[in-house]
Amino acid sequence: MKLSDFKYPVPRNLIAKHPANPRDHARLLVVNRADETFEDRHFYDIVDYFEKGDAIVVNETKVFQARLIGKKEKTNAKIEVFLLRQLNIEENIWDVIVDPARKVRIGNKIYFDNGNLWCEVIDNTTSRGRTVRFNYTGDFFKVIDKIGLTPLPYYIKRDPTPKDKDAYQTIFAEKVGAVAAPTAGLHFSKPLVKKLEKKGVSFSSVLLHIGLGTFRSVEVEDLTKHKMDSEFFEVTDDAVKIVNKAIDSRRKVCVVGTSAMRAVESAVTTDGHLKILRGWTDKFIFPPYDFKIADKLITNFHMPESTLLMLVSAFAGHDLTMRAYKHAIKKGYRFFSYGDAMLII
Repeated sequence: MKLSDFKYPVPRNLIAKHPANPRDHARLLVVNRADETFEDRHFYDIVDYFEKGDAIVVNETKVFQARLIGKKEKTNAKIEVFLLRQLNIEENIWDVIVDPARKVRIGNKIYFDNGNLWCEVIDNTTSRGRTVRFNYTGDFFKVIDKIGLTPLPYYIKRDPTPKDKDAYQTIFAEKVGAVAAPTAGLHFSKPLVKKLEKKGVSFSSVLLHIGLGTFRSVEVEDLTKHKMDSEFFEVTDDAVKIVNKAIDSRRKVCVVGTSAMRAVESAVTTDGHLKILRGWTDKFIFPPYDFKIADKLITNFHMPESTLLMLVSAFAGHDLTMRAYKHAIKKGYRFFSYGDAMLII
């Protein structure tokens, strides 16, 4: 398949700027692959699509306050530093994106929090990318949790508010390390999880720290030539036991989100079971692809030409996926990170 196969027009009024409230009241488009039909429901209706013994796999990554607003030394020019990945814990060295990049050069210092925190640029990585060293070597995540801003995606055309700190975080978030939320999980509420568990559905957590690489633009028409950035993932013994029990019992496994899907598909045994594994994955899933673990997928409506849309298309089939998106647009579903959901069965 080609990059241009994943283009579609997105009406601006359908790009969600705020999440559903309550979060499990988001709309849900149920896509049935067997008979290629659509059902318009609400997210709390997913209980109807699960049975005793089924397993649901979620991503337990936690978003940190990755956007820092600072001032450049001497000029006091406003500079945004977007934290991507910590390269060295002892020296607190990070890969970042700076804006405006033209004003930030090697050797420059940027000050935050009235000068209590600062970083020095030590290298250039891309046109907007820099490597920086912070002066603080204690519990850095605790510091930026106080002074940083929620890293809302750029297409949400507003500044983050204090409410976003909780809204842009799933109820499963446990391990800090993501610069973007695993948005399919945002729709779950604690009462909804309890209803599913009462029905006999088991939840298991895997980890994939979402970086900007997940959203990096695909710039080649030939998808086989696109290279994903590596992201840290982990599949633990607890997840392996729950998922493999469902598989061996001939029950259904539902993966929540494209990031969790990439994690489980990066840890598959030769006989189609899940295995314990941790490390870095650059797995790029696009049509055609033979999924080994999941029977169902919960996901949001993703951007045109994105790797996330390509993964969904690989799972549901390209034609059915694009038809589902047309249906969603016609019915006024809300799109992208704070938008509505799809359940593909």
